[in-house]
Amino acid sequence: MTPPELPTAIVDAHHHLWALEGAHYPWLQEDYAPERFILGAYEPLCRDYRPADFRADWQGMPVVASVHVEAERDRGEALAETQWLHQQHAAHGLPGAIVAWADLLAPDADAQLAAQAAMPLVRGIRCKPATAAAPGAALPAAGSLQDPRWPAALQRLAAHGLLWDLRVPYWHLEEAAALLAQVPPLTVVLEHTGLPWDRSATGLASWRRGMAALAALPQVHVKISELGLRERPWTEADNLPVMRETLDLFGWQRCLFGSNFPVARLRIGYAELVQATARALAHLPAAARQAVWHDNAMAVYRIARSAAA
Repeated sequence: MTPPELPTAIVDAHHHLWALEGAHYPWLQEDYAPERFILGAYEPLCRDYRPADFRADWQGMPVVASVHVEAERDRGEALAETQWLHQQHAAHGLPGAIVAWADLLAPDADAQLAAQAAMPLVRGIRCKPATAAAPGAALPAAGSLQDPRWPAALQRLAAHGLLWDLRVPYWHLEEAAALLAQVPPLTVVLEHTGLPWDRSATGLASWRRGMAALAALPQVHVKISELGLRERPWTEADNLPVMRETLDLFGWQRCLFGSNFPVARLRIGYAELVQATARALAHLPAAARQAVWHDNAMAVYRIARSAAA
């Protein structure tokens, strides 16, 4: 196999950091629950993951900037997480942008958003909609994409100049598109390639319909990230076709690379992930590849040039 042409500069648009001492991450501490986790058992994650650990995982790959996405810290410590990340940026030069957490459906959402938006590196919010456990399963009573509070909540988010990092499994993508059609000023970044967990023909057809519906909305971008599967190893045979179809649906102009480290490390190493993604992008011209690796994330997350090496 011919080695792919590797990028000369990467903006990793999706990763996490944490330090457990003095902070509360229920999922990493007392509430270990592999049955609820996207990749199953995750004991290796239940320890500190700091900027030095992230850099070590790069394995020499040319990461020049990054976007930190909230790491499920105790919801009462959301602003403390953002403040800690600013300290990491000051000491270590990363992350260059932050997707924080706020409860978009809460009565005090406006105050939460104002506090987060006041922090210099905050560019967006990840507030996950409540989802059904499987395709066709019952929806939670509140917080799903059918909740009538979402349009106003997203309009409020846009008014604060923040984007929405959207994370839902593939069986909710069409619902997400219907909701987002009601709030056109909002920039949205779909996480994890739409989470195509069912790779059967039926599952991929459902994923494809949802991705096409979202791709029809020009304000929606997508991260080519976290293609790991719960019961299978990470393989190019499984994942390169999904990457390429995502590129076809959204166009390279709206696709961003994200590693989802350290979570993705449960299935694949960083250099191996970059090499596989490079093979998925190999058919594109050089400028398009650079956009996916670097330029799109710099623009969407408004990363200052001074924050990139």
